[in-house]
Amino acid sequence: MTAMPAQPGVIPYVDAHDGPRRLMTIALTSGNAGAGRHVPVVGVDGRRYVVVWGAVTFEVPADRNVHVSVHIEADYLTQACSLLLPPGDQPVSLRYETHYTSGRGSLTPQT
Repeated sequence: MTAMPAQPGVIPYVDAHDGPRRLMTIALTSGNAGAGRHVPVVGVDGRRYVVVWGAVTFEVPADRNVHVSVHIEADYLTQACSLLLPPGDQPVSLRYETHYTSGRGSLTPQT
C-alpha cells in the first residue's frame, strides 16, 4: 500500500486503494453571512464529510478519477455541485462557492 504518512489537518482516504495518493484542498466559501449557520458537506468517492467553512485538505487517489461533491446541509440539501477529478500526481486546489440566488454551488480548480 502506498498510503501517505499521516499529516496533521489532512483527512485521510479511508476506502480501499493500494495506489499512489495526493492532496486535494478545497477552499469552502459562502459569500453569504447567513450561510455560517449551515454546514458544508464534502463527498469524496461517495463518502460524506461534514466539515467547516475555510480550507479543508483531503488525501485522494492519484492514479484514477475521484468523484468530489459539495453541498450545504440546511433544512434540505442545497447549493450542490460536483466534479470528476482526473488522475495526476500533483496536489490539487479547488474552490467551492455558494450562489444563493440560483440555488446552486460551483466547484472550480484554483491556479
